[in-house]
Amino acid sequence: MSPQSALNTGRALEGLHGVHLVPHSPFALEEINQEDFHQSTCQSSAIGARQQLIVQRVWQQRPACLRPIRCCLHGDKTLAETIVNVLTSLPFVALGLQAPRQDIPFNLNCKLYANSLIGVGVVSSLYHASRGKCRKYFRWADYTMIATATVCLSRALSNENPKLLMAASALCLPVQPLMVSAVHTGMMEVAFAKRALQDPDLKMAHNVHKMSSLLGGAFFIADDAFPETPFLHAAWHLAATICVSTCNKLLE
Repeated sequence: MSPQSALNTGRALEGLHGVHLVPHSPFALEEINQEDFHQSTCQSSAIGARQQLIVQRVWQQRPACLRPIRCCLHGDKTLAETIVNVLTSLPFVALGLQAPRQDIPFNLNCKLYANSLIGVGVVSSLYHASRGKCRKYFRWADYTMIATATVCLSRALSNENPKLLMAASALCLPVQPLMVSAVHTGMMEVAFAKRALQDPDLKMAHNVHKMSSLLGGAFFIADDAFPETPFLHAAWHLAATICVSTCNKLLE
């Protein structure tokens, strides 16, 4: 349609009742500048990348308590060392089977603790017998199972532990099992010392417990400091077994 014909059509419609012609359309067509659009998109991408980089830096600088454990995998270099480490892991299974389970306060917590000791022995045996890529996962499971046993023992000794502490322990368990083990082992040591002061029959067990704890700690540090020395880890297993067996006296 030509402009002249459109003008004639508009004049013809002017006389119709109810028809009102608007000289200009209320909608204006605005041309988008492609360069401005591209520039704004690049700026948004740059801001997003900068924010992501900041988050990455904050995560990399997080405190050590929020970092996963670095598993030590230098042990079991010979077949003899592997066999000895597996054999010295099995006493934890025996301790779990012999741990008090019935007719005692907090029966369920004691059962959980006994089963966790069995888990410690089984997972430790699997770790020492494993090779290849799966070994680091078994090592993580070994640390985590030990921490779980300390939490279960803490619950078995006292059902009045702060709920916030138990919740924090559950959250940190897969990330920082060594820290969880240290906290709940300290709580157990305090409870053991108090019980030994009140009950003379526990004094001998407590003295053995203290000696085996110190010896186990020394073997644990030496195993990490002198990785070339064989059978240090097996010695730690034996010292820890004696330490755990004395802890079972608290549940009788």
